[in-house]
Amino acid sequence: MAGAWLLHRAVQPLVVVLCSLPAWQLLFKAVLDQLGPNPAEALIRGTGDWTLRWLCVVLAVTPVRILFKLPALARLRRTLGLTVFVYACLHLLCYAWLDMGLEWSDIAHDIAKRPFILVGFVSWLVLLVLAATSSHAAVRWLGGRRWQWLHRAVYLVAPLAILHFYWMRAGKQNFTDVFMYALILVLLLGWRLRRKIRGY
Repeated sequence: MAGAWLLHRAVQPLVVVLCSLPAWQLLFKAVLDQLGPNPAEALIRGTGDWTLRWLCVVLAVTPVRILFKLPALARLRRTLGLTVFVYACLHLLCYAWLDMGLEWSDIAHDIAKRPFILVGFVSWLVLLVLAATSSHAAVRWLGGRRWQWLHRAVYLVAPLAILHFYWMRAGKQNFTDVFMYALILVLLLGWRLRRKIRGY
């Protein structure tokens, strides 16, 4: 079977370690004071960027699995999906702690006042539901079909994440990264839509 090495028991731990490296890099840079003149902004932006990157990786699993005939790659999808959630939590934590000082009333007001914060928070809530129902027990409880329908909500997270990113960058008129991530996600979602239309 192609990609049989993906079934090796060492692959999952190795993927977990690799997924954690960007977070450790940000932490070490923060400890060593290497995040520039505004460390809080660098951490918020860095964790947000990596959330988007891992989201792209998760959505790329199925196309790569099918195009390169690597069925064993599917077993990594849960780990990668939880990685997206962990980085989204880090992004939210950095915002709530470093930007808002964990003042919950101010955070609630900021979510209600600023659309891009609201969109980001809604994206996190969707990811929370997906992470909470990612276990085998949740699949058995919901039933396979309902579980699949629920987890298609990840396709909602993609445009919400791009919208959040776009509004965040709008004040600085810097859209290069936004368009790059948007193009990647459009291609990945477009590939799925094309297969759906063709009945694959």
